[in-house]
Amino acid sequence: MLFSKFERLVATRYLRAKRKEGFISVITGFAFTGIALGVATLIIVMSVMNGFRHELLSRILGINGHIGIMSPLGYPFNNYKEAIKELAEIEHVSIVIPMIENQLLVSAGKAAEGAMVRGIRAEDIKKKPILAQSMKNVNLDDFHGDNVVMGVRLATKMGIVPGDKITLISPNGKVTAFGSVPRMKSYQVIGTFDAGMYEYDSNFIFMPLDAAQTYFSLKGAVTHIDVTLDDEKMLRSVRHAISESVDAGAYVYDWKQSNAAFFNAIAVERNVMFLILTLIILVAAFNIITGLIMLVKDKGRDIAVLRTMGAGKAMIMRIFFMDGAFIGIVGTSLGLVLGLLFCHNIENIRQFLQSIAGRDLFSAEIYFLSKLPARVDNVEVLTVTVISLLLSFLATLYPAYRAAKFDPVEALRYE
Repeated sequence: MLFSKFERLVATRYLRAKRKEGFISVITGFAFTGIALGVATLIIVMSVMNGFRHELLSRILGINGHIGIMSPLGYPFNNYKEAIKELAEIEHVSIVIPMIENQLLVSAGKAAEGAMVRGIRAEDIKKKPILAQSMKNVNLDDFHGDNVVMGVRLATKMGIVPGDKITLISPNGKVTAFGSVPRMKSYQVIGTFDAGMYEYDSNFIFMPLDAAQTYFSLKGAVTHIDVTLDDEKMLRSVRHAISESVDAGAYVYDWKQSNAAFFNAIAVERNVMFLILTLIILVAAFNIITGLIMLVKDKGRDIAVLRTMGAGKAMIMRIFFMDGAFIGIVGTSLGLVLGLLFCHNIENIRQFLQSIAGRDLFSAEIYFLSKLPARVDNVEVLTVTVISLLLSFLATLYPAYRAAKFDPVEALRYE
């Protein structure tokens, strides 16, 4: 065995605090607590960062596709039906959706808000599970004519409930002898959708594609084509194939371009937080060094007795190495359990803290999502665990070496 029974017995006895060793046990307790909190905090923060990215990405791709195509030079796609058939034949393309998208002013009573109006077919909404599931009490069979579906936050902000009517106002209206007259038309709200992402829930309105074509005077045409892939890894090659197949002047873009700044910010913040929070574990490791050095000084007489009884330097080194390793292993294990439990109950914990604080601790307007996400990555958890154990073990080497080099003659001379 790596450690003898006698070595384990002595190491365990040294970890038990006696009355005169109270200060040493306090330092050891701080090291133990520091490692546990450091590991737990690192797991929680990394999981929340992963949850943010996953939830945002799933909602973005649940409403938009992997690749978007805008009409060339601002002109509509008049031959979009043929284009859809050609795009659908490209390998790894699973869904192709034609749509019309434009920014308008929405008014209802005295309320008025800017909104993004998207014209889309009911059958295309059904192809997007996340979008279809977000429709609250909406019968998509009624999604035709002058009926629209609003984002739940936009409807709440304007005081609109299903059954009310709204007026869409476009500045690009008819040109008359007296100037340009804004285009205005009333639509009935048949329901709301809650995608769980503030940007969509507070800005989007969905209307039937044929109604949008009539409103924007784009009969038989669309302004955007949305493409969803069956394998995200094939994004670059499929985008290249689409770029070669569409007309010159058409703008082809992907979700990474549209959200590059946002996801890059998350990636940078995630890496920085990992480095910063790792310092917590490093500080706890230094506490292990401090505690063990003080323990070595306090146990000088014991070390001298063991040496005179025949204990070698290697045995003394292994005894104190076990003490430090025990602190690291137990602290890491406790932090691992605490971090995983927190991650799996993070939304319930948030709700509990909100009820105590009496305020919103996770504002959707700031964080874009309506719920606090956490997604545990097993590889990252393993990495955090290994780093914590490695730092803990390294922290024990110097105190253990110092104990092994302790001169028993000097220790007994001053006792």
